Amino acid sequence: MSHSKETIPTLEEALKRPCKNRDKDLALQPMDNYSETPDGPHKQPLSFWASWNLKDRPRRVALLLDDCQEEYRPYAGDVLPNLIKLVDVFRKAQSGSDGVCITWSSWTRRFDDGISNAMDRWYGPTGLQPDNPQNALYITTGAPGMEPLSEIAPSEKEIADGWFYHGKHLDMFWNFDDNDNSYLDEKLKEASIDTIILTGLWTDECILSTAYAGNSRGYDVVVVSDAVATATANQEKALTVAGSTVANVLATDEVISYMENDFVTGKPGAVKGTTHPDGRKDD
Repeated sequence: MSHSKETIPTLEEALKRPCKNRDKDLALQPMDNYSETPDGPHKQPLSFWASWNLKDRPRRVALLLDDCQEEYRPYAGDVLPNLIKLVDVFRKAQSGSDGVCITWSSWTRRFDDGISNAMDRWYGPTGLQPDNPQNALYITTGAPGMEPLSEIAPSEKEIADGWFYHGKHLDMFWNFDDNDNSYLDEKLKEASIDTIILTGLWTDECILSTAYAGNSRGYDVVVVSDAVATATANQEKALTVAGSTVANVLATDEVISYMENDFVTGKPGAVKGTTHPDGRKDD
């Protein structure tokens, strides 16, 4: 839908009008989650961080374990103990709440999967040298490499219930069911989840892309800084970008403390709807 300039009010005019789904009093409050560079043009560049914290409100929370698979065990070693702790605390929380779930994905791009897209063009040559594999698109140990890390693997029931799935794209949401809906988004909608806790591999690829996608779909996003890892030199850069744009970047201990001491189950639909793709509250 397009709009002419005449139909778009100025900010001053807009503030005088009723605004559906907008808390005007809250919108007029000053921001305390940014800083500015006074000598920059228009006092820019600006630095932002999340204006909310987990304790702000009751929540419905999902732990996302992104590509925590055997193929990536060499890169997961340092964060695996934290992943184990997080899975344990979320499983305990599940026993007392219908607003907690855990989901696993596994990266399954294969040389013979019939897909050739922008990701293939970006990475370029396949680099499938058995003695020196180079291309990050393709796993190199076959089917066993696609299995979730044994220490945090889903149970048979969790698999049967659809909480483990195979993905072929960086964004965990960019995998689709038979109706062309995002598989992950539909699963989370079924549980009325409004907050996702992101962990896994790789920080500068799947974690970042899923964080942005989750934010666009209306979820509050947490990236667990010491429960994500990457094979590249971009770990801290990726966390800085996530924390200054779409996510609240927290440590494992902070998330565990919240789940054990402060988590309160939210009412379905209280802050996030399921009708609109961007997660705005339902009418």
